[in-house]
Amino acid sequence: MDVVFDSGGVPVPSWADGWTETTALALVTTRFRFTGATNHSARLQAMSLGSSQLSHLSYTALSSQRTPALIRRSDPELYQLALVLSGRQHIGQIRNDAALGPGDFVLYDSSRPFEASSLPDGGPASNLVFQFPRKLLPLPGRGLDRLLATPVPARQGVGRLLADLLTGACREGRTLTPDEGLRLQQAALDLTAALLGGRLGSGRPLPSDTRRRVLVVRIRTFILGRLGEPELTPQSVAAAHHMSLRSLHRLFEPHGEPVGAFIRRQRLEHARRDLGDPALLGTAIHAIAGRWGYTRPEDFTRAFRAAYGLAPKDFRLLSTARPEGGAPCQGHGAGCHGVGRDRLAESFSSDRPTDRPEGKTSCEGIGDTPWRPPRCSSEPSSRPS
Repeated sequence: MDVVFDSGGVPVPSWADGWTETTALALVTTRFRFTGATNHSARLQAMSLGSSQLSHLSYTALSSQRTPALIRRSDPELYQLALVLSGRQHIGQIRNDAALGPGDFVLYDSSRPFEASSLPDGGPASNLVFQFPRKLLPLPGRGLDRLLATPVPARQGVGRLLADLLTGACREGRTLTPDEGLRLQQAALDLTAALLGGRLGSGRPLPSDTRRRVLVVRIRTFILGRLGEPELTPQSVAAAHHMSLRSLHRLFEPHGEPVGAFIRRQRLEHARRDLGDPALLGTAIHAIAGRWGYTRPEDFTRAFRAAYGLAPKDFRLLSTARPEGGAPCQGHGAGCHGVGRDRLAESFSSDRPTDRPEGKTSCEGIGDTPWRPPRCSSEPSSRPS
């Protein structure tokens, strides 16, 4: 994500005005008032996802208001879906009022007046905001009105899938191509429609394409959480989702990668990241292979060499080598030698190993207890071995 505004780099007398102007351009026009004690701060990062935008905001205590006059002056006709990451927050729109905490989604409409406020809880309040043209959501606007400014949980089911996708996009924002951004936009819209459509109950059913894409995301997430299980196969995936193997393969056909190939690629990518991680140099290669579902070291070596052109031990040596006069190369992502690259838009939340803590480069916290705020910056990772 690109840093759009950071109060730390703006002179104190003028940064509040700068924040108001920046958010008007990046989000929608509102009136802000910073409340409470002094030492206020605010930061905004943003990235494009096709015709939509994902923003990461953090700020000290404030209140904001979007009035009818501001709407008449400028209305982009957007829905904004916010995921609260830290702090206690409140929003009121139409006749609804929501008290929100970490792990809650909330939907609001740029064409309706609203009032919002935040109260940090031991640090700045922070949100991820996915904003998109209203016409892109395949749900009836009249039905959605009753969901405005109501809490929607993000800790399980479709809410968890959507939260993982958005935080993954926040984490990988600088590496995504425009085409990948478009695919992520569609995935986020599909999951948003599924999440809100489920809250509407017996309304108009989701389009069949949307239901299919949501099912693919569910299945990929199921696979990514079980890569370390040797018995994970297309057959076991189909059985877990109560479908035939033929139906599973047909579901994956439009994505250009069979389900078995997706499992193999993800296992190898996670093993490659571990091999390139200096913090894991003390872990044997066969143990890393076993962590990601390979029971026979020779099978892992053969598959790794075919995928990356190097034996696992040679890749580890190259990717963790210490440049002359410098620190060891970091093995996350492309590594020092450009071997491979994360493809979040294809895997929808692929960088989620299940047996070690996340590094500080990620948008952390979805489903964790306690909730931890995200970090979309480039702070160095410090995973233990």
